[in-house]
Amino acid sequence: MQTDEQVPGSKTGLFKPSGTFCVLVGVTGSVAALKLPQLVSQLLQLPQVDVRVVTTEHAQHFYDPSEVSVKIYSDNDEWELWTQRSDPVLHIELRRWADLFVIAPLDANTLGKVASGICDNLLTCVVRAWDTSRPLLFCPAMNTAMWKHPITAQQVSRLKEFGYVEVPCISKKLVCGDEGKGAMAEVSTIVSVVEH
Repeated sequence: MQTDEQVPGSKTGLFKPSGTFCVLVGVTGSVAALKLPQLVSQLLQLPQVDVRVVTTEHAQHFYDPSEVSVKIYSDNDEWELWTQRSDPVLHIELRRWADLFVIAPLDANTLGKVASGICDNLLTCVVRAWDTSRPLLFCPAMNTAMWKHPITAQQVSRLKEFGYVEVPCISKKLVCGDEGKGAMAEVSTIVSVVEH
């Protein structure tokens, strides 16, 4: 009989069934994070797709975890999982598990971190450890004034240089009342890009 330590993925919950395409959804602290339940639900409708979520602390302000039907990993999980040298490192296990990483929304703060190589939370550690032969999609979402700031274009360009794929933001009236570009792409658009 195998113990938990002998069964791959048992401690992390990251089992990878044969023939399944594993999508890791990263969610950061933009108001667009409120669309997480809808995004996960639509991704799960794709055939042979399994989904897990990695969240930043600030993203948790915008969605109700009880409305998300898959496992959500946070910074606490990383530190609670690793208690001794032989324990799995969660950001590495998530990278190994996922066939595709989609960060939706990618807020201005995390965009800056990723463009600079900063890895100070679970999500940014997964990005830094990401196998660049696998697709990473990013869906920017921020206030129009933040989107128009000159540094934003530089940071988006940097991510593309890494081989990551942008799912462009759109123009609309934002929750803050401003109108213009900066809203996250529609969920249906993101799911369509994942599907292809």
